[in-house]
Amino acid sequence: MAASLGPTGVSSAGAVPGSGPSGFALDSGLEIKTRSVEQTLLPLVSQITTLINHKDNTKKSDKTLQAIQRVGQAVNLAVGRFVKVGEAIANENRDLKEEINIACVEAKQAGETIAALTDVSSLNHPETDGQITIFTDKTGVIKAARLLLSSVTKVLLLADRVVIKQIITSRNKVLATMERLEKVNSFQEFVQIFSQFGNEMVEFAHLTGDRQNDLKDEKKKAKMAAARAVLEKCTMMLLTASKTCLRHPNCESAHNNKEGVFDRMKVALDKVIEIVTDCKPNGETDFSSVSIFTGIKEFKRNIETLRENLNFQSKENLSMMLDVLLERTEDFTDSAYTSHEHRERILELSTQARMSLQQLISVWIQALHNTATQLAADLLKYHTDHMALEALKLIGVEGNLEGLNEYACKLSEQKEQLVETCRLLRHVSGTEPLEITCLHAEETFQVTGQQIISAAETLTLHPSSKIAKENLDVFCEAWESQISDMSTLLREINDVFEGRRGEKYGYLSLPKSMKNNANLKSLRTDKLDSEEQAKVAKVGLKLGLLTSDANCEIEKWEDQENEMVRCGRNMSSVAYSLYLFTRGEGPLKTSQDLINQLENFAEEGLKLASSVQAFSKQLKDDDKLMLLLEINKLTPLCHQLQTITKIPLQNQVFLKVDKCITKTRSTMAILVQLLSLCYKLLKKLQVENSRWGSATNKDSMDSKI
Repeated sequence: MAASLGPTGVSSAGAVPGSGPSGFALDSGLEIKTRSVEQTLLPLVSQITTLINHKDNTKKSDKTLQAIQRVGQAVNLAVGRFVKVGEAIANENRDLKEEINIACVEAKQAGETIAALTDVSSLNHPETDGQITIFTDKTGVIKAARLLLSSVTKVLLLADRVVIKQIITSRNKVLATMERLEKVNSFQEFVQIFSQFGNEMVEFAHLTGDRQNDLKDEKKKAKMAAARAVLEKCTMMLLTASKTCLRHPNCESAHNNKEGVFDRMKVALDKVIEIVTDCKPNGETDFSSVSIFTGIKEFKRNIETLRENLNFQSKENLSMMLDVLLERTEDFTDSAYTSHEHRERILELSTQARMSLQQLISVWIQALHNTATQLAADLLKYHTDHMALEALKLIGVEGNLEGLNEYACKLSEQKEQLVETCRLLRHVSGTEPLEITCLHAEETFQVTGQQIISAAETLTLHPSSKIAKENLDVFCEAWESQISDMSTLLREINDVFEGRRGEKYGYLSLPKSMKNNANLKSLRTDKLDSEEQAKVAKVGLKLGLLTSDANCEIEKWEDQENEMVRCGRNMSSVAYSLYLFTRGEGPLKTSQDLINQLENFAEEGLKLASSVQAFSKQLKDDDKLMLLLEINKLTPLCHQLQTITKIPLQNQVFLKVDKCITKTRSTMAILVQLLSLCYKLLKKLQVENSRWGSATNKDSMDSKI
């Protein structure tokens, strides 16, 4: 699309969070699914809430009237810009044009109404007594605000359908090209189609990567990461497996190997579509409908089963079952015919049941965790030498079919051990994203193990085939990579269990640059490749949020020409360009562009430090000390950035960019704190000066008297 509101995600369930006073409820009947939509709506909500929260003083100062009018005009101008983008999207999507245009008209009308009701600049003049304004018709403002939020959210919802349609269309293009790749019979045709496939996968990666980063639901985000990881790793496998089939067209194991890759990629593509279209699983059992007697029997049976199988139930299920049971006891405790003694006894036993279950769960979880993590640690330690993989590679080039069977059995046994371990780790993972990562690891070992065996069989049948050897190497690398990922996963599960840190999972790039096929992609030396771009994007997410925080602090200042505000605004502008760069967007196209902007950022930071130091001279010692401490954090970071920018790029492009983004993020965090602190101290200084001025005037009058 030429025009875009950005990656969005709104579904028609729930409500926009937040509520205002005077009966103003920010409820559009729509649930916000993504951060970008939330960030789009929050400034609008903030401005509207400011309008409605104003004090209805009888005496209205010119300053108050001007402030109200400025906010009203700002809302109307922002809505006007928003509507133009919405109309552009409507023109590009004829199936949604009518709906978007209706919502845009509603938004425009609501914005104009708010502007009219906040046109209060002449209220202090007697001839304007009959004017309808926010002071005489606050209900009208509330009504317009509700209509505005509802219509803006509708536009975002419709824009989200455009984004989803783009992802589905991209998926369909990938699938169509995959079908052509499955049927290809010549190397020349394969290279041509695979080149197209690579371009389509890059487009799909960009769309799904934006969606993954934008999702608020951590579980969905983890599912998207897992599906994209499959596509990332399978892209290289698809290349080598297909080439092997073309070289050895009559080899059944080569065909089985290739079909396994295609099947897995198709499943992953379907999973992505399930996530973006918000498909929900069916067939869940409703435990709440059973009687207390039946519920207690089932609960008791599940508890007793734990003695034989610790993995039989999850703690969430048991807690939920008990909660439902205790809720059903309210039929007894709320009954007017239940005696006081019986009611107290039921409540006492309910409390005891909760405490006993918590104690049981604590001991139980510890036992489960120890079992799963110890098994995983032992397996990883045992299999780090990858002996079976190395043996299969050697056997393949020797054409040793007898040895192939022996080590294929060993790898199958290893695969079953790892699959079972992943299944156990999933039960104790502690967070839904880590649980999804465990499922992904389990599936990867299950599928890749079998594919390694088929690739090894093909090489054994054709021991002199370079393509078959290359194919086996690729699948072995995928296995080794998953072993490494499992080590990381085990550490994160332990960290969550011991409370050292929260959820963590990586942004997964797709596809990686293919070292075995240089013709598919070439990059300028001062640009990042797709994997590095993805890592930078992960670092940049926090930078985007800090930019938003800084802008909020800047908007508080009445004097927008203040030197501190000007420096802060310039720094925020550069930081936002850097954030766009981490997403592969915006005016900065290469890492050198970024370095050039960072020089300006560091220079503005030093100017800000100088301005703040000058301001601190007006303050009392305690307040001055607070500011100087923050300046002492800001100045070294700016000098460090200046040093980094002067170091030649050479071959360390990614490391340098990553370091720059990280330093900029730290600087922006200090900027937000500094702007907030300066604003508070400035207000305090103004109040003190005002009191001092009043006292001086009084003394002067007394002396005259």
